[in-house]
Amino acid sequence: MTSQFKILLLAGISLVAATPALAQLAPAADEGDEQAIVVTGSRPIAESEAAALTIQRNTDSLVAVVAADGVGRLPDQNIAQATSRLPGVSVERDQGQARYINLRGAPKRWTTLSFDGINVVSPEGRDARFDSTPSAIASQIVVSKAVTPEMPGETVAGNVNIITRSGFDYPGLHVAGKAGYGIAELGDRKQYEASAVVSDRFKVGEGEIGVVLSGSYFERAMITDNFETDYERVAQDQRPGSATRFWAAEAENKLYRLTRKNWSVSGRIDYKPDADNTISLRSVYTIFTDDEARDNYRFDLDDRQSDLVASAAACPTTLNPNPTTSGYADVCIGNTPQKGTVYGIDIRQRSTLRAFRQSIFTNTLAGDHDFADGWKLNWLANYTESKDDRSVVGEVAWDSPGTRTARPSVSYDFSDPNHSNLVLFSTNQLSGPTRFQAGGQVTNVDSFTKPPSSLLVLDAVDTTKAYTGKLVLARETGLFGGEAVLKAGFQFDRRTKIADENQILLNTAAQLATVGLPTDYNQFSLNTPFEGKIPLGYNFHYFDTAKMRQVSKAARASFAFAPNAANNYNVREEVYAGFIMGTVKYDWGSILGGVRIEHLKNRGVALATVGAAAAPVTATSSQTLAFPSLHFNYNVDDTKKLRLSFNSGAARADYDDLRPNVVVSDTNQTISGGNPSVKPERAFGVDGYFEWYIKPQGYLMVGAFYKKVKDVLYRQTRTFGSNALDSNGIDRSAYTFTGITNGGDGRIFGAEAAAQLQLEPWTGNLGLPEWTGGFGLSANLTVNDSKVTKPGIGAVPARKVRLPGTSDVVYNIGAYYEKYGLSIRVQYQRRSTWLDEIVDDLTDGGDTYWAADDEMDVSARYAITPNVEIYFDAQNVLNKPGRRYSEPGNLLTATGTPTARSSIQTIEWERFGRRYSGGVRVNF
Repeated sequence: MTSQFKILLLAGISLVAATPALAQLAPAADEGDEQAIVVTGSRPIAESEAAALTIQRNTDSLVAVVAADGVGRLPDQNIAQATSRLPGVSVERDQGQARYINLRGAPKRWTTLSFDGINVVSPEGRDARFDSTPSAIASQIVVSKAVTPEMPGETVAGNVNIITRSGFDYPGLHVAGKAGYGIAELGDRKQYEASAVVSDRFKVGEGEIGVVLSGSYFERAMITDNFETDYERVAQDQRPGSATRFWAAEAENKLYRLTRKNWSVSGRIDYKPDADNTISLRSVYTIFTDDEARDNYRFDLDDRQSDLVASAAACPTTLNPNPTTSGYADVCIGNTPQKGTVYGIDIRQRSTLRAFRQSIFTNTLAGDHDFADGWKLNWLANYTESKDDRSVVGEVAWDSPGTRTARPSVSYDFSDPNHSNLVLFSTNQLSGPTRFQAGGQVTNVDSFTKPPSSLLVLDAVDTTKAYTGKLVLARETGLFGGEAVLKAGFQFDRRTKIADENQILLNTAAQLATVGLPTDYNQFSLNTPFEGKIPLGYNFHYFDTAKMRQVSKAARASFAFAPNAANNYNVREEVYAGFIMGTVKYDWGSILGGVRIEHLKNRGVALATVGAAAAPVTATSSQTLAFPSLHFNYNVDDTKKLRLSFNSGAARADYDDLRPNVVVSDTNQTISGGNPSVKPERAFGVDGYFEWYIKPQGYLMVGAFYKKVKDVLYRQTRTFGSNALDSNGIDRSAYTFTGITNGGDGRIFGAEAAAQLQLEPWTGNLGLPEWTGGFGLSANLTVNDSKVTKPGIGAVPARKVRLPGTSDVVYNIGAYYEKYGLSIRVQYQRRSTWLDEIVDDLTDGGDTYWAADDEMDVSARYAITPNVEIYFDAQNVLNKPGRRYSEPGNLLTATGTPTARSSIQTIEWERFGRRYSGGVRVNF
C-alpha cells in the first residue's frame, strides 16, 4: 500500500492539505497501523473520504461525516446540499435549492443545527434552515443520528454539527481561496462566488495562539417557470358523480426574478498556555438575502360560483358555448374538472417586491482543562442572535373591474400534470344579463383592464436572542474492567423570540393617487417579456422594480405604519438541563449510557383580539422531561463493528405556535392563534447497524432503525367546541378554530445501506493498468415506513397518515475519477414522493404531496500545480421540475367511507434550469 493512502495520525501531527481539522477528532493511531492514511492532497476525494471514515469509525455513537474537501469537490454552496450526500439524509428545496434536512425520513423539525456543538435557533425558528449557512465556513460537518445525553433533548432525529476551522488545524501559515463565475441557463442569469481562509500560529511565552479568519460570498440570480392550481369541492355541484369532483378555484402563474446572496465571516482565536489548557473565542456571522420580484397572475375561476344553482338531477353534458352561468363547476355545459371554459372571470394580479434577510451571529467563549488524576473540565458561554426579516418593499394588487365584458373568458386544460394550459378570450354579452360567450383569442393579458386596488408595504422582523452556559466535569478512571470516562454536566439556555410586524395598507383611489401609483398596469411595467420557457398561453411584461420602490418610498413618507397585532408576540423559553453519562471502553468495543433531564419554562406575551376588543395576554407553562440513552459498540474484528443504541427526544412546537395570540372574527366566525399549552412530540428509538471498514480502503454499512412517536404535532382546523371566548351574549363555541394541537401516536422505521469503494488498492491484484486506479464509487440507500394516527374531526373519522417529509426511498449514487491531477465526479440523488400537508376536512382537494425528486450534479477539477487548480461545476443537470399534487381519492366521505379514487391533481409545478460555473482554487 502506497503512502498516499495512509492517514498519519501520530500524536502531535495534524492532518494537512485539504482536511486538516479532522485530526482534532480522530484518535491517535499506532505507527504500524495498516489503517493509517497520509493525506497528501494528491487524491482529495479519496483522501477526504478516508479521513471522514476514520472519525466515524472511532466515535461511540452513530454519526456520518462530510470533510471540508468533500464539500469543496462538489457544487455544494450550502450546508443542506453538502449534507444530502450522506446516508439517510434527504432535503426539501425552495426555488430548486436545498433548504431543510430530513434525517432518515423524519420531519424537518426533528433535525437540529449546531455550530461547534452549540445548538443554534434558526432565524425561522425550530425548522432549521440550512440554506442560510454557507458550506465554506465548515472544516467538517458531523451528522449525529443517535442522540447522546450531552445533546439537547429537542434533538429527535439527529443533529447537524458544523465544526469551524481552528488555527491549530495547520502547522503554520495557511492560505486558501476560491473565486468563480457562472450562469443559469433559464433567463441567462449570472452567478458569482468567492471564499478565503487565512490562519497562522504564534508563540506566546511558553504557550501558543492559533488564529483563523475566513469569509465567503455567493450570489446567484435566477428566474422560474411556475404554475399553481388550487382545487376545492363546490357545494353547488350536486349532479351525479359530484362526490369525486374537485374543481380548480383558481389557476395562477408565479413568475419570479430572484437574486439570492450568502455572506459569511468567521474568526477564531485559540490560546494554549500549555498542553493541558485551551481557551477559545469563536465568532460566526452568516447572512442570507433573497431579493424577490414576483409577477403573480391569478385567474379567479370561481369568481361567480353562485351563478350555479344546486341540483341533484342528471343533465346532458354536451358542450354548450352559450351558458346561463359563468360555466364554473357546471357539468351541464360540458365542463369537467380537467377541461372546460369559464366566462368573464376576474384576474387577480399581484406585483410583489420582497427583501428577505436572514442572519445568524453566534459567539462562543470556551475552555478545556486537563487536571491531575484524570479530571477534565469543559466550559462555555454562548450568545447567538438570529434575525428573520420578512419585509415586503411593496405589493400592488390589480383586479379586474366588475363589468364582465371587460374581463377575459378562459379555456382551461389541466389534463397534463406538467402543464397548465390556459387560453384567453374576450368576453361578449348575449341576450339577458347572465348570458355570455367567448370572443376572439387574446394573447396579451395586460390588454385587459386591471386597475390597482391596494398597495401594501410591510416591515416584519423576527429577532431571537439566545444565551447558553454549559459546564461539564469529566473523570478518566477504571470501571467494570474497562477504561471509563464519566461525565456530569449542566446547561442553561434562554431563548427569546420577538416578532414585530407593521404595515401600511392603502386601498382607496385617493390614497393610491397620493403615492403616484398609475391606474394602468402598462405604465408600471417594463418592456421586458417573460424570460422563462414554460408555455403560459399568454404574454405579459414584468413590473418595474424601480417604480415599486418609488411608490413604496412615497407611502412611507405620507402614511404611518400600523402594527399587525395578530402576528406580534414575545415568547421566552428557558431550559435547565443536567446530564450524567459514562463511556466504558474495552478491547471488544465500548458502552455509552446516561440520562439527560430538562426542565422547560415558557412565557408568552401577545395581544388577543376578540371581535372589536383587544387586550394583552400572558401565558406560562412548564414541564420536566427525562431523556435516557444507551449505545453499544462491538468490534467483531479490527475491520467490522456492530452498533446498537436506544435513545429518546422531544420536539417542541415552534415559537409562533406557542404564542398566546388569539384572533376572533365574528364576521367570519373564525378563531386562530397559538397554543401555549401544546405538549412536545415524544420519540423513543432504537438503532442497529453493522459497519465494515475494508482494508486497505473501503466502507460498507447496513442498519435498521425504529422510532415510536407520541403526541404528534398537527396544525388543525376544527370546531372550537368551547365557551371560553363567549362574551356580550355571543356564542363562539361553533366557530372554526385553526391552530397547533397534539394528535395521535405512531411510528417510523426503516433501513439504511451504504458503500464507498476505490479501485486503486486492487488494480495490481486484478491485473488492471495503473490509470484505472482513479475510479471510485459511493452509494447509499434509505428505505422508510411511517404511520401516525390523524385524529378524527367532526364527521371525518380518524385515519392513518405518513409523517410529513417522509420518503419511502432515498438514495445517492456517486462515481468519480481522480488521477494525474484530474478529478471528475458525478453525483445523483433521488427521493421518492413525500407527504407535504394533511387536510382536516372535505372542502379541499386532499392531502398534498411532493412528487419524486431527481437531482444530478457534475464536478471537475484539474490541478495546474500542487497549490492551484481550476474547476467546473454543473448543477441540476437533469432539470427535473418540482411538482406538488393532491389525491382527492385519499379523502373520506362525511359518512366515513372512502371516496372513489379520482385522478391526481397538480397544485404546484416549478422548474429552475441548469446552472454552470467555473473558477480557480488556491491552497498554500
